[in-house]
Amino acid sequence: MKAFILAFSILLVASSALFAQQENSIQFDSTLAKKLGADDYGNCAYTFVMLSTGDTIIEDKVLRDSLFRSHMSNMGVMAEAGKLVLAGPFYSNNDEQFRGIFILNTTDSTEVAELLKGDLTIKHGVLKAQMYPWYGSAALKLINKYHQKIQKTAF
Repeated sequence: MKAFILAFSILLVASSALFAQQENSIQFDSTLAKKLGADDYGNCAYTFVMLSTGDTIIEDKVLRDSLFRSHMSNMGVMAEAGKLVLAGPFYSNNDEQFRGIFILNTTDSTEVAELLKGDLTIKHGVLKAQMYPWYGSAALKLINKYHQKIQKTAF
């Protein structure tokens, strides 16, 4: 009887482990990976743009508001073009004066500079942009599609 209980316990543990492995197995979608430009790790190259406080201080509220409207508008243009993968502000002050980030779907620094030209906060020095090559999940390119489904109010 002890041998039966031991054998049954081993079988139960083994089948549980097998079932758990099947439940957690990855379902590779080669078509989606190709569409997103993913490598074998599911990643691809991007440009990470760090936005920080620039040297220009605009006291005129109307002008400052206009510049930030262009900032938001340019993000919309980049997103519509499929170039802005992710963006967002830092929600608290920090010693480095970081203000926000962009992750852009390009590694071409000339293209990045062209994309940022439409942002008057950068052009006028209210914000400054530093660009870095970045490697991350190709699935990030799906964020905008799904964000629209959960965004109740537009910026």
